[in-house]
Amino acid sequence: MQILKTSYEEVMSRKSQIMRDSVQIDYEQFQEGTIAFNYERMMAETSYSMEEMRSIQKAVGVGNTPIIELKNLTKLARKYAPKGKGARIFIKDEAANASGSFKDRRASVAVYHAKKLGYKGVIAATSGNYGAAVASQAAKLGLKCIVVQECYDSKGTGQPEIVEKARKCEALGAEVVQLSVGPELFYKFLLLLEETGYFNASLYTPFGIAGVETLGYEIAEQFTSELGKLPDAIVCTNAGGGNLTGTARGLMRAGAGKGVEIIGASVNLSGLHMASDHDFNRKSFTTGHTGFGVPFTTWPDRSDVPRSAARPLRYMDRYVTVTQGEVFYMTEALANLEGLEKGPAGNTSLAAAFSIAQEMDEEAIILVQETEYTGAGKMVQPQLSFARGQGIDIKFGDPKTEIPGKNIILPSDPALIKAVDLDLVKLRKSLVKNALKVATADLLEVDLAYLAEETNISIAELKVIIEEMRDKI
Repeated sequence: MQILKTSYEEVMSRKSQIMRDSVQIDYEQFQEGTIAFNYERMMAETSYSMEEMRSIQKAVGVGNTPIIELKNLTKLARKYAPKGKGARIFIKDEAANASGSFKDRRASVAVYHAKKLGYKGVIAATSGNYGAAVASQAAKLGLKCIVVQECYDSKGTGQPEIVEKARKCEALGAEVVQLSVGPELFYKFLLLLEETGYFNASLYTPFGIAGVETLGYEIAEQFTSELGKLPDAIVCTNAGGGNLTGTARGLMRAGAGKGVEIIGASVNLSGLHMASDHDFNRKSFTTGHTGFGVPFTTWPDRSDVPRSAARPLRYMDRYVTVTQGEVFYMTEALANLEGLEKGPAGNTSLAAAFSIAQEMDEEAIILVQETEYTGAGKMVQPQLSFARGQGIDIKFGDPKTEIPGKNIILPSDPALIKAVDLDLVKLRKSLVKNALKVATADLLEVDLAYLAEETNISIAELKVIIEEMRDKI
């Protein structure tokens, strides 16, 4: 029996083979040209039909979640909107899923696929809700589960939301491996995949992204049936991009893609480095922030599989940011005005929707397409208490003056909640620049077509960007 070496360098040298063994997808078969790969063929050949996914999810208590109109928050938004403005605000209550978030949709299909292929267990590398979703689905299907979590800084201080999620994963039967911030997460993840022979239940496989397509499909069905029209805008909290990608693709599969504005929303954590030991606990949001949202939008293939199935820039019509203070404020407003206590992930989009609704006509509809469960570590007060302990200044004022890592500014008035647009043209240029950096030869026509799809622009527009970027690389 061959004994494999387990040093960091040795494990990393085997990562491609480990990935192939753990998902049983030969990503190289979808490679075309110099940098292009056939995304649609990958999704078609490795995922499931909409009918199959809905059947899989129904059997395990996932999906068919309600839509709820937030009448009191709509009324509040109209108070600050120009006359005739103030769209109706709705949420899709994904906290009604088995483990309390939309991540159950991703996990249900991934874990089902693992069992179908004969794996004895699944592993997920996540600090968020996805770990609980995978643990829940593994318990339902009788598989072992390991969740690898980036939890602590070098002083052993754990972020309260992440610590809470670890407890939830353990309660659902998973083994949780907690690590400090840094490159050891991916190394340990690969090592465990190799040692156990378990399935890589990555957030970014085709199964995981396709599982979210049922969410977009349901939105089209429910709004058409219950309100006689589709939402005019849908706000999706954006981190790794799977939430937005899956929702948009599901709408398209329901024949509802055109005319619905897809808006990504992230918490502004600019200036904080996600891999920094110093910065790790100076943020009050563990997901849904720009530290993940911007890098994954401008280069999706930085995930734990060779080719991410989350490609948000293909579907994004607008990308906005909100502040930590605005999200905390909106979390309290939702509880106090609507009697709904929900976690920060969906409330990131809700803060954005509250602002954007004021730009839209009164008869229009804006939908926040997810909510999440909340608990001890996710609530506002524990997060603010932890932030104070890290030396973060907390006060009321204008959220525009918030500096991530230094202070949290709770709005002194709801009128101050304002979503800030990111420049999509700049993001597209960043993606093209990243692509040119990895290109090993001149781009072919298939590469140009691929990049045009990735950035959602014409080939003519793309060529202008490429010429501009060549001088900057």
